[in-house]
Amino acid sequence: MVPPLITLEEHFFSTAVGSTLDDKYVEQFKAIPGLEDQLKDLGDLRLSYMEKGKVSLQVISHGPGTLSARQCHDANDQLAAAVQKNKERFAGFAVLAMSDPEAAASELERTVTQYGFVGALIDCHVNGRYYDGAEYEPFWRMAEKLDVPIYIHPTWPAEDMAPRYTGNFTGGASRSLSASGWGWHNEVALHTLRLYASGIFDKCPKLKLILGHFGEMIPFMLDRITKLSVRWGDQQRKWKTVWDENIWITTSGVWSLDPMRCILGNTRVERILYSVDYPFERNENGLVWMEELEASGLVTKEQLEMIAYKNSEELLRVKAPR
Repeated sequence: MVPPLITLEEHFFSTAVGSTLDDKYVEQFKAIPGLEDQLKDLGDLRLSYMEKGKVSLQVISHGPGTLSARQCHDANDQLAAAVQKNKERFAGFAVLAMSDPEAAASELERTVTQYGFVGALIDCHVNGRYYDGAEYEPFWRMAEKLDVPIYIHPTWPAEDMAPRYTGNFTGGASRSLSASGWGWHNEVALHTLRLYASGIFDKCPKLKLILGHFGEMIPFMLDRITKLSVRWGDQQRKWKTVWDENIWITTSGVWSLDPMRCILGNTRVERILYSVDYPFERNENGLVWMEELEASGLVTKEQLEMIAYKNSEELLRVKAPR
């Protein structure tokens, strides 16, 4: 029997955003019935879909897309109110205006200390700007000080990135290649490696990062990255140490056992977290995958429980209702 489940890449849309992001999501609204209603709900509809997937606790975060500091503040207030109403079933990741590192650090501190948020989920870039510069160091130090993880999530390509994903194929192929079909995952992986190369894990040795979608391609290149990253600078904490001690990965939206076979060979099981990517993915599909994992013999009963909820309980200091 599948154990209690905690999920932590599960999205909503704030009323503070209005229709700001609609143009980004138009294709997904067309492709996924009921998506808009599910994104905007923080109550009974969300709970009903959690029941379908036997999700005990959902860590909710805002959908990707650039928001202003004011929008982030209001979105976090809205999420905090929803969490307060369903303390046993909901927890919160803050949304942050990463275009302003100081404001992002301040809002992270506010939401963690005032609302008990368990971290933040941030876009992997803002208009092509990554977060490995000196101006972002106070943000990473704040996350380390608060002892909460930062979930680096994909977002759409900036204008100067778009040509990489256009060519002798349809517009639909271009949009998919730039997003969930490839580019999203490539960009998160690149950003993570940039952070390592910048030395941030030497400056913030206790920093905690979460990567979705089975580690955004990194596990499958892990040995090569480990070998070649010694050329990237004089980092005191080597890449494999950072992978083992500072990074967690989730299963979000990848319903195959093949990636798990690879990951179990090179990633500590304590660092693997179950997630769904609701409502872009169905909780029911995640449940079926967990049942397949349980029956596969790839993990022991104890390891299954660690992936399902125990690792998240330890990392986020939450408790899944039994």
